[in-house]
Amino acid sequence: MSIELLAEPITPDDLLAMPNGDDFELVDGELVERHMGAESSWIASNLIVLIAVFYRGRVPGHLFTTDCGYQCYSDDPGKVRKPDVSFVRKGRFPKDRIPKGYIRIPPDLAVEVLSPNDLADEVEEKVEEYLDAGVRLVWVISPKAETVTVYRADRTAAKLHEADGLSGESVLPGFLCQVSDLFVAADDEANVE
Repeated sequence: MSIELLAEPITPDDLLAMPNGDDFELVDGELVERHMGAESSWIASNLIVLIAVFYRGRVPGHLFTTDCGYQCYSDDPGKVRKPDVSFVRKGRFPKDRIPKGYIRIPPDLAVEVLSPNDLADEVEEKVEEYLDAGVRLVWVISPKAETVTVYRADRTAAKLHEADGLSGESVLPGFLCQVSDLFVAADDEANVE
């Protein structure tokens, strides 16, 4: 949902300065409200923990949460998108320093966790934007179906179900978890190896 607050287009700097800017993305100079419920946030957190545990805290790059914005779109230099989880491998930032504002290079991995209010065409549009910007791997996680759809830079895609393995491929080398690990209930977490 786009929200038009001002007569003039909103800039990335305006969004960064807004007290509630984390709740919005910026497309065509307009604020786009982000939809992230508690379940989606929890699943995104599970994924970050699974990656960190797999690498024993030595992840080969930088993991970011939902409030990290990317301003890396050639079709709209003012566009800011905020994947629910993202990863940028080491060595891609100048002097390997994380920028203070928005990231101006595409992440290597962008993850969207569907929320009940997400519209299919909007999610598809974001996936296309990520791939067009140069994102190498996009994961769309569906809590309702307990699936992950994997999109690759070469435009191939695969839908993974609970028993399938989710691989980091060349983006997160060696990383592998079961799709079901993303959806482990809080009282079942003690049983996860």
